[in-house]
Amino acid sequence: MTDPTDSPRSNFIRQIIEDDLAAGRHQRIATRFPPEPNGYLHIGHAKSIVLNFGLALDYPGTCNLRFDDTNPNKEDVEFVDAIQADVRWLGFDWADRLYFASDYFEQLYGFAIELIGKGLAYVCDLSAEEVRAYRGTLTEPGRESPYRNRSVEENLDLFARMRAGEFPDGARSLRARIDMASPNINLRDPVLYRIRHGVIHHQTGTAWCLYPTYDYTHPLSDALECITHSICTLEFEDHRPFYDWCVANVSVPCKPRQIEFSRLNLEYTVMSKRLLTQLVAEGHVTGWDDPRMPTIAGLRRRGYTPAAIRAFCERIGVTKSDNMVEMAMLESAIREDLDATAPRRMAVLRPLKVVIENIPAGQVEQLPAGNHPKDTALGTRTLPFDREIYIDRNDFSEQPPKGFKRLMPGTEVRLRNAYVIRCDQVIKDAEGTVVELRATADLDTLGRNPEGRKVGGVIHWVSAAHGLRAELRLYDRLFRVPVPGAGGAGFLDDINHDSLVVLTDSVVEPALAGAAPGERFQFEREGYFVTDPDSTAQRPVFNLTVGLKDTWGKGQR
Repeated sequence: MTDPTDSPRSNFIRQIIEDDLAAGRHQRIATRFPPEPNGYLHIGHAKSIVLNFGLALDYPGTCNLRFDDTNPNKEDVEFVDAIQADVRWLGFDWADRLYFASDYFEQLYGFAIELIGKGLAYVCDLSAEEVRAYRGTLTEPGRESPYRNRSVEENLDLFARMRAGEFPDGARSLRARIDMASPNINLRDPVLYRIRHGVIHHQTGTAWCLYPTYDYTHPLSDALECITHSICTLEFEDHRPFYDWCVANVSVPCKPRQIEFSRLNLEYTVMSKRLLTQLVAEGHVTGWDDPRMPTIAGLRRRGYTPAAIRAFCERIGVTKSDNMVEMAMLESAIREDLDATAPRRMAVLRPLKVVIENIPAGQVEQLPAGNHPKDTALGTRTLPFDREIYIDRNDFSEQPPKGFKRLMPGTEVRLRNAYVIRCDQVIKDAEGTVVELRATADLDTLGRNPEGRKVGGVIHWVSAAHGLRAELRLYDRLFRVPVPGAGGAGFLDDINHDSLVVLTDSVVEPALAGAAPGERFQFEREGYFVTDPDSTAQRPVFNLTVGLKDTWGKGQR
């Protein structure tokens, strides 16, 4: 596979890896991307994917895809499939290294028995609420469970009976025996196993009623896979002592090193899976792949490219410091990519008919137009030009504001790739709404500017007879403020209710007939669009990916 990280930036993780390799601690690095299959991946996960797979490509080494599937109540095979599709779409491949933490359930159970045998784990009868109460606070030490000093034999017996399904949910748990006075609360005898009856695991079915916790499973899964550098986000820094305790106290083949980096915080969105799940479940968006969502599936449907997302992840870098990344950085990455690759087309979002009176009815001229102004290799197409065309309503004004350089009564504009026209007459309906313009074309101006005449500007157009009626979905940022919920109210109060405008009567040029879902175009003077999966030959649908420039908050759309 071609390395998608063309010129990786230096960062502290790369320095650690280079030092480890130079010191001979490892001959070959091994990383992993370990999502929980309880939702779709988002742009924050993309940063981790690019980092982990990119490191394995650059040094070189291996990167596993492993699902940390320890909570069957929230996990689903839909998420497993979607995550694999997203990682592949981003341009990465795990070869034959697809794993599930549930693959190791029997080994993890054996490690728990080993801990019990060493006096490092015990069966506790406290309820979940009592465990929390005994744990203490940041300023007060915890209290030891009254069951902490059970004998090894009793613990082994009880633990085996827990697995056999003898006890109900919440009746007992297995806890590590570490230090209830530790200043790190994560070391105050954390829970290793919980009883869960009546759930069906997407991999193991009903084989287990005893499930390991994430914090216990994750380090041991890393160790079983001989991961050298376990890279995770900064919120796991306080969990690292327990990570190290797990791999130090059971018979695993290697001892990975956990390294933390700052997670991606992106303006005008939320990154919590819990909040994203709420948006989907409550119908604030149409699903996980809604183009307003920060999910990889949503960005793909929005028209983002893998190259743009990888470039964005490289630009923001890898640090230990939490910071908020401007949405404009992500939008700039997709603009740069599509500016170089997207064929140009014309689309009239809000049509206004123009009758060019000096063009005979039935006469059609095929005008040549390049598909890209900077790349002749993308070829040309023809534009049918005839008596009746559509222009955008925003390109005409009877009482124009200062600096208006489009069509006005008695003035001239150039039609893109066609002629200069003059507006001669404005036709209105009974309510005074402009419904049609009458114009004259200067037929000597094809491919050249008229001499000695002032032309207002250049506007786009589509033939009324040959254009295709299309639905255009104009997507914008899902939230009105950079940090949703920061003002004290719930994050839902900050939803931008104008984040989707659907235009059902737009007209696009005939070259867009048959555009396949996922094809991307620049609609000249409007923005970059992608064909939506809902599109049909009879009713094409295009989603706005991003405008030609940042117009957020300027009222220009």
